[in-house]
Amino acid sequence: MKTLNRTWIAASLLLLAIVGYYGWELQSAYRYTVERVIPKERTAAYSLTLSSLTVKRKAALLKIEDPNFYQHSGMDFTTPGAGITTITQALVKTIYFERFSPGIAKIKQTLIARFVLDPLMPKEMQLRRFINTVYLGPKAKGFEQAANHYFDRPFDEISDDQFLALLAMIIAPETFNIEKHPERNELRVARLKQVINGDYTPKGLFDLTYGRVDHETRQQLPALSYFESYYP
Repeated sequence: MKTLNRTWIAASLLLLAIVGYYGWELQSAYRYTVERVIPKERTAAYSLTLSSLTVKRKAALLKIEDPNFYQHSGMDFTTPGAGITTITQALVKTIYFERFSPGIAKIKQTLIARFVLDPLMPKEMQLRRFINTVYLGPKAKGFEQAANHYFDRPFDEISDDQFLALLAMIIAPETFNIEKHPERNELRVARLKQVINGDYTPKGLFDLTYGRVDHETRQQLPALSYFESYYP
């Protein structure tokens, strides 16, 4: 009985420590967001506004990157094809972390997305930041820089297929790089079109490649972004 009591006490103390730690982290993130993040975001001089996206391109972006963006509260672990990182969580990774390592940091990322960033930053503001800051290669931060770097023209002058080529890179910018791996990028664009047009429906949360990929490509994909069992 004494051993059982000691175990219960130890488990309770550990739980309190975990709750206390994440509570402190959320409070710190809340203050930082109110005092620094939101004011800076309101005055940010970005190259692109949401009106820079046509209705068609905005729909395509959300369909691939975050299908339930306007309905979820910062996290989404149920929508097929959503993966484990929403647009909100992607922003958390760049705003609140100097270095991000999968594992425990994922819990913090998810909690901040759910209880801090999504309640405080309007969806349209989130999306504007995302299209201007998403990583698309070492020389391409955001869609405007990417359009200039890969196609030598401003974003509003690239074609819809070129936009999809950039969109195809978000999951793994080096793996599906337009310049280094054009065949991979082209195949992914073709699959994106199937999803966007409704010809393919993701089979589960982690169905992000929409089909089989070769072994070399698979080795270069982020964790939990490819499950061969989806593709019999």
